[in-house]
Amino acid sequence: MSAEQADPGGPVLTERRGTVLLITLNRPEVRNAVNAALAAGLAGALEELDGDDSLSVGVLTGAGGFFSAGMDLGAFVKGESAWFGDRGFAGITQRAARKPLIAAIEGFALAGGMEIALACDLIVAAAGARMGIPETKRSLVAAGGALLRMPRRMPYHVVMELALTGDPLPAERCHELGLVNRLAEPGGAVEAALELAGAIAKNGPLALIATKQVLQEQFDWSSADMWERQGAITGPVFASEDAKEGSSAFKEKREPVWKGR
Repeated sequence: MSAEQADPGGPVLTERRGTVLLITLNRPEVRNAVNAALAAGLAGALEELDGDDSLSVGVLTGAGGFFSAGMDLGAFVKGESAWFGDRGFAGITQRAARKPLIAAIEGFALAGGMEIALACDLIVAAAGARMGIPETKRSLVAAGGALLRMPRRMPYHVVMELALTGDPLPAERCHELGLVNRLAEPGGAVEAALELAGAIAKNGPLALIATKQVLQEQFDWSSADMWERQGAITGPVFASEDAKEGSSAFKEKREPVWKGR
């Protein structure tokens, strides 16, 4: 698979792997802690993913053998903001990508690093990686999405213990609880995430975006309007050229050629 490397330096790197965009948090000297530059860089990478019709899926990982330690506390004490526009903390937690996004975790994803992972749609983690929200140990609060998202994805009392003690869980336990989709061997999280991304990227790009949108937005839909709201999102997909192409390819026993329209 050909790869095109963009921007060899900087706090966030992007690399195209066919229809998949590999995004790497690149501040290993501070365990990929989030400062203003990293937040801006990650926001830019998400814009690249969503803005390029040749890309279908993103994989987000960290350099140096770990995902992220969260907010750069040194920058925070100096008054630097790790929030970026309407995207929120790290340029991702309040508005991520429209397209599917997979977190690939090595080493640890802690505090804001965990919240970056939670902003992704799927999580692949290396065995032995630690995941948690230790903010209370520093008299801070996991206000970058963990307290909002984790109770929807894990048992309430497990989340409460994680949040109040600040102690992490191993990736294996997070997998048992359903938070982690796939476990990989240490050092193999990116490869496993790219394999998963490849399976997703074979599918219709319009259908992927609409499916993700419905799943994310349906939590607060009432039973009275949920069908109408789903229809507004999915209707254009059924009327698209890609829908006809997918059906034709199935009947003709061939691989579909998506056009994204």
